[in-house]
Amino acid sequence: MQLGFFTMPIHPLTKDWRQCLREDQAAFLLADELVFTEGYVGEHVTDLAENITSCAMFIATLAGRVKNMRLGTGTINLPNSHPAHVAGQMAMLDHLLDGKFIFGISPGGLLSDAEIFGNLDKDRNAMFLEAIDMVLALWTKEAPYNLTGNHWQISTQRTLVDEIGQGKIGKPLQRPHPPIVVTAVAPFSKGVTAAAARGWDPISANFLMPKWVATHRDSYAAGCVEGGREVDFGNWRVAKSIFVAKDMATAREYALGAGSPYVHYYKSLLTKLKKNGRANLFKDDPNMSDDDVTLEYVLDRLVIWGTPDKVADELLAFRDQVGPFGTLLYAGHDWADVELARQSKILLAEKVQPLINSAVAEAAQ
Repeated sequence: MQLGFFTMPIHPLTKDWRQCLREDQAAFLLADELVFTEGYVGEHVTDLAENITSCAMFIATLAGRVKNMRLGTGTINLPNSHPAHVAGQMAMLDHLLDGKFIFGISPGGLLSDAEIFGNLDKDRNAMFLEAIDMVLALWTKEAPYNLTGNHWQISTQRTLVDEIGQGKIGKPLQRPHPPIVVTAVAPFSKGVTAAAARGWDPISANFLMPKWVATHRDSYAAGCVEGGREVDFGNWRVAKSIFVAKDMATAREYALGAGSPYVHYYKSLLTKLKKNGRANLFKDDPNMSDDDVTLEYVLDRLVIWGTPDKVADELLAFRDQVGPFGTLLYAGHDWADVELARQSKILLAEKVQPLINSAVAEAAQ
């Protein structure tokens, strides 16, 4: 099992934005030093706590600083941007990263973003599909472009000057395009099946109950079969909220105590999902009342914390429940205590990962 990093950080509203960004950058640099294989960052425009407003711009600040990891958008929320804008920016980003770019896409889940960009009452899934089809067409077809959809029209027929390159969008370094991943937040995800059929791979979100993460396995396999691909669960990424410390008391306090960034994160998400009628993501039983989905209930099921031995045991149990996957994505949280936050990631890489891989290898013999 490989390690990766996925951050959709939820910072305290009172924390200096500059400090948030510096610490988020430092989290990627540390993951790179620890030989994590890939790192993703999310984006939201209308949330002061989730204050990375452009994942592409953030990733660009890491170009030349990250030496080993592939970097990915986690995700570009396609209905909120013009496809030509996305195609141009992502192609440039692939070149900035010397071809180590992963293109993460989704319809976007923050409703205030949808409202501010004018698509709250539109079919965002249809916009998502139209947008990615147009992006891929711009990368694979030659100018002049003439793409017509229900939401966007793209053309350079009137202004093309071929000999000087005017009217042409640059192509990414990786041909025909960078690897594409989609985030999956719903049980029995049809989106995972459709993505796999098109040659894309899934990331299962860290805020989805394990029993629902397990359903992504069959969804992915079905999509691979539909698309004529080999079913390779090594391409499945699963994100998880994890905190590792040298002793249990420290781990418990940082994960569950007053001022815990994990408590802050899930309190914010729980509030959003309940207000938006999506508390079902936090339910083991769809028939549960929203009132029964308490913060304590969520933390108990979604945060793995403890010493390296305890965390390794619980991650192995999680893996047994959802099925083998290729990359565990360590979910990023606010660095309420810089040293403890750094130590957690170091312990995961140096202590927990070897314990897991040794147990997996032993079980396979």
